Amino acid sequence: MVAVRRVIVGVHGSLGSLQALRHAADEARARAVPLVPVIAWVPPGGDLAERGHPSPYLREVWHDSARQRLLAAFDAGLGGLPGDLKVEPIVGRGETGPVLVDIACQPGDLLVIGTGRRSLVGRALRRSVGRYCLAHAKCPVLAVPPSALMDELGRGLRPWGLRRRALVPDLPDLPDLPDR
Repeated sequence: MVAVRRVIVGVHGSLGSLQALRHAADEARARAVPLVPVIAWVPPGGDLAERGHPSPYLREVWHDSARQRLLAAFDAGLGGLPGDLKVEPIVGRGETGPVLVDIACQPGDLLVIGTGRRSLVGRALRRSVGRYCLAHAKCPVLAVPPSALMDELGRGLRPWGLRRRALVPDLPDLPDLPDR
C-alpha cells in the first residue's frame, strides 16, 4: 500500500465542502503532507458559449473570482490559511468532478469530498460530484458526512411550532405565584 503524499480536497464554500476542508486539514496535519484545496469554475453560460466569444479579460475575472471564493472558504472553514500546513491551492477550469479526478491522479493521493445534502430539484438538475469521484478516481476517496449543523439546518422547513418545540427543553412545573 502506498503512503499518502498529498491530501486533495474539493472546496466551493458550501457547508458540506467546509466540513470536508476541515477534515482534510486534519488528515494533512496527522500525516504531515501538503493540503491541496481545489476549486473548479466554468464560465457563465458554459464553455461552449465562452468559446464562441472568447475574452481573455473575462477569463481572468472568472479565475480571480474562483480564487477569492477559495480563500473565503478557508476564512469560513478554518479562520484563514493554516500556518502549520503546506497549502498548495489549485483553481481549475471545468466541471468539479473531472477536475478533482484529474488532479488526484498520482500514487499517494487522498481525495476528500463532502457529501452534503441535496434537494430533489438539485439532484434532478446537477450531477453528483461525490458519485463521479467515487466512480472515476484512481486514488482513495474519503467522503465526509454532513455535520450536525447541516442536519439541523435541513430541518428548517418544518413549521415553526415543531422547530420551537424541538429546541426548548422540558421545564419543571412551577408553583403558581400570587398576583400583585
